[in-house]
Amino acid sequence: MSDNIDVKIIDTSKHDDIKHRTKVKDTEYKEGKIYIRSINGIFTAIRQKLNWILMLGFFLLPWIPYGDRQAVIFDLAEQKFHIFGLIIWPQDLVLLAALLMISAYGLFLVTTFIGRVWCGFTCPQTIWTFIFVWVEEKVEGKFNKRKKLDQQPNTWTKIWKKGLKHSIWLVISLITSLTFLAFFVPVKELYIDFFTLNASGLIYFWTLFFTFCTYGNAGWMREIMCLHMCPYARFQSAMFDKDTFSVAYDAQRGESRGPRSRKKNPKELGLGDCIDCNLCVQVCPTGIDIRDGLQYECINCGACIDACDDVMEKMGYEKKLISYTTENQLEGKKTHIIRGKLVGYGSVLAIMSIVFVYFLMAIQPLKLDIIRDRNQLYRISSEGLIENVYTLKVLNKTEEDLNYKLSFSGLDEFEWLGVNEIFVKAGEVYTLPMSISADPYNLKKKLVNVTFTVEASLDNGEKVIVKEDTKFFNEI
Repeated sequence: MSDNIDVKIIDTSKHDDIKHRTKVKDTEYKEGKIYIRSINGIFTAIRQKLNWILMLGFFLLPWIPYGDRQAVIFDLAEQKFHIFGLIIWPQDLVLLAALLMISAYGLFLVTTFIGRVWCGFTCPQTIWTFIFVWVEEKVEGKFNKRKKLDQQPNTWTKIWKKGLKHSIWLVISLITSLTFLAFFVPVKELYIDFFTLNASGLIYFWTLFFTFCTYGNAGWMREIMCLHMCPYARFQSAMFDKDTFSVAYDAQRGESRGPRSRKKNPKELGLGDCIDCNLCVQVCPTGIDIRDGLQYECINCGACIDACDDVMEKMGYEKKLISYTTENQLEGKKTHIIRGKLVGYGSVLAIMSIVFVYFLMAIQPLKLDIIRDRNQLYRISSEGLIENVYTLKVLNKTEEDLNYKLSFSGLDEFEWLGVNEIFVKAGEVYTLPMSISADPYNLKKKLVNVTFTVEASLDNGEKVIVKEDTKFFNEI
């Protein structure tokens, strides 16, 4: 079995007329500004509807109330995350690790199956780029008008159009920035303090920082983020195989390409179905030519499919000259949906999802930590009793002020030195120093396993009991 990987050599010499490139030398191309042409079609409609859902979720979620606070807020100062009725503390951050692993393997699974659909349909960079392009089109016109406007001298028309466009971009960027910060700062307080100039310098810094990041990424950098800065584009090839569905051009059907009349039979002219209109290039947000084969710059948005299908329909040809397909399918071979790599990613994803649900269900509304005296394992009291000193930390993870009862087990006879009923406010930690004493004659071992128990009753009548094991040391 050979270890060599097949290399495909693509002849691009006949595509030097691609409109978004300027030839500098025989083998060197200088990328110019990409003027994205708008297109209608099934994949464009799916992306737009999905983008609306995601945008509305992002912008409206901080405004949803839950009790006396907003439903979702990540309170970094108090070190707790509120997600509706769930409160996640630093002690529960194993959930975050599990969630990140679920996201990673979910991305691997989807990429192995259907390529970079995350990039094309749900990536924030793509969503905001299309929003900014939509604003650009409404203000400056279609792609050809935008191109002519950029080539014109600085007239009053050009200045006010450019100014209006960038002003709208900045407003969208500012709202995006404030919405993002509203997940960490109470939303009403944030907006009131920001616009009344009463916010802290830190709030203004991060607001302006994220505003200009959004403005720069979606307004100016756009495809540069996808081509040169996004790591996902670089390692996606490790997940692709010949059975991965991705946007591809059927060269066997399309070549040789060239213009022709609708009334002419392309086979009589020695041509394929591709009329070389370059619409697939003009609608591509990263400015590539899908006819050059699989490229890491392709984000699988399906815009070129919509453009090509529209042309094929007008020409009276069969659609899907460009489509979501596999390399095996293009070669006339069978596509294997179920395969080892896909099963492996799916299995790990299922396991991590089960682990996440387990830890999520195991979250207790209170937490008990036991800290032993570090200076000595035990001490002998004036009455000759063996005394172990503990510090109990009781964390109230609910949003109710609660009374807690503490108890101890593991010794037949003992004396509790300290209070055994405490009151802990919602979200606070109560530190209780105390000790347990026992007669050495009743202790049969040098080291005894003991248990502290904390019990509380919630307002809904539910009882919460947490037990924590520790050690009781006798004379050595």
